[in-house]
Amino acid sequence: MDVKIEKKKMLKMPHAYAIMIFIIIIMCLLTFIIPAGTFERVYDEELDRELVVAGTYLQLDESSPVGPWGFFISLYSGVVESAEIIFFIVFATAYAMLLQKTGTLNAMVGAMLRKLGNKDVLMIPIFMVLFGLAGTSFGMYEETYALIPAFMVIAVTLGYDRLVGGSMVFVGVATGFAAAILNPFTIGIASSIAGINLVGSSVTPFRILAFILFEALAIAYTMRYAIRIKKDPTKSFLYGTEEPLLKSKDVKSRDEVMQLEFTLQQKFTLGGFILLIILMGVTCGVWGWYLYELAALFIVFFLVTSIINGYSVNKICETFVEAAEAAMFGALLVGFARSINVVMENANIIDTCVNAIAGVVSSLPKGLSAVGMLVVQNAINFFIPSGSGQAVVMMPIMAPLSDLLGLSRELAVVCYQFGDGFSNMFWPTAVATECGIMGIAMDKWYKYIGPLFGMMFVLQAILVTIGVAVL
Repeated sequence: MDVKIEKKKMLKMPHAYAIMIFIIIIMCLLTFIIPAGTFERVYDEELDRELVVAGTYLQLDESSPVGPWGFFISLYSGVVESAEIIFFIVFATAYAMLLQKTGTLNAMVGAMLRKLGNKDVLMIPIFMVLFGLAGTSFGMYEETYALIPAFMVIAVTLGYDRLVGGSMVFVGVATGFAAAILNPFTIGIASSIAGINLVGSSVTPFRILAFILFEALAIAYTMRYAIRIKKDPTKSFLYGTEEPLLKSKDVKSRDEVMQLEFTLQQKFTLGGFILLIILMGVTCGVWGWYLYELAALFIVFFLVTSIINGYSVNKICETFVEAAEAAMFGALLVGFARSINVVMENANIIDTCVNAIAGVVSSLPKGLSAVGMLVVQNAINFFIPSGSGQAVVMMPIMAPLSDLLGLSRELAVVCYQFGDGFSNMFWPTAVATECGIMGIAMDKWYKYIGPLFGMMFVLQAILVTIGVAVL
């Protein structure tokens, strides 16, 4: 027994901050090896964006390596540049904590369980499909971060773990975002740059099929894991780790929530929660709202919900401060993840990496070029986590390259959307945010998501290979 305990101590993963700082240090060292370079860029008035000019890469005479002082500066810069996401997380966490403290989430789950009975696992596909549709249609993604804490509470109450709750939101929306049908922020911009229509007689049915296949795979994987750990909690990847949600007096067991009365105050609170989700979809899709406006929206609903539940001014402030404290672990992790990009930008090595990786595709035979483009887009997402940013940099390169390789530009856009979207569930520069919000170490996340990501990549490769013939 003592030997097993000792082994567990030896195999314990470093702290999430330690892992992220180690990655930043490695990136700083690479700036001394990778030469600085840049593409020419032109401003496109129609898109209101600067676009890369393909074939204009130029290696700079002077490199800009990031040394020890630059490393520490990048930590601060990363947090500052991530301010809009960080404070969005704080405001959204405050609202989610309020839903938990008022007992609304418990009462809602209890009411649903009384209707579903032992079929509560059906809540997983219901919510994952809803979030998937939001991602695939109007490009909802970061906006759902605020809902993750609420769904973690729901999952733990049902007897699952935080991974299941996080997956209901994050994996659901990320899968829809990656297998986009109409997403204006990714395939909309990419199609415009490539000079093709967003909707087409061949590419749109192809995208619809892809969305159905990927979302079905994500749901089946999540449900299989959820059912397994409910039967045997030791199968959970979080088993043996501290479960902060279980310590909260506001989180109750399945049997307890089924006995709860659904009060009028809680029904009004739940109505506000549903209204908030609807407003998020409408304002993002119709008016183009983003984190600034949504953060304000969460504050408004936080205050209104507090008043509905009879909170005093002091109690409102105390709840907000408590939420800010709970959110800080994930918020700072977001800033450290951004520091990786700060280092690459300051050293001017992003364009060098993009040029080198894109060059690999041009050397591949046609039969492998589509899969090669897919691999390249997955790799580029490490350097350029932004979906629209990646479209601006890569599509001016990949669109003409697809012409040279004898592939359709529609396929080039499909490779871009798959590579950009699905790797958001894998690269540390992307998942650090979600792991921070869920309070889950990244090694636990990779144990969980690794097999699913592998299956998704195989499916991506199969689909783009088919796309060579049909697009």
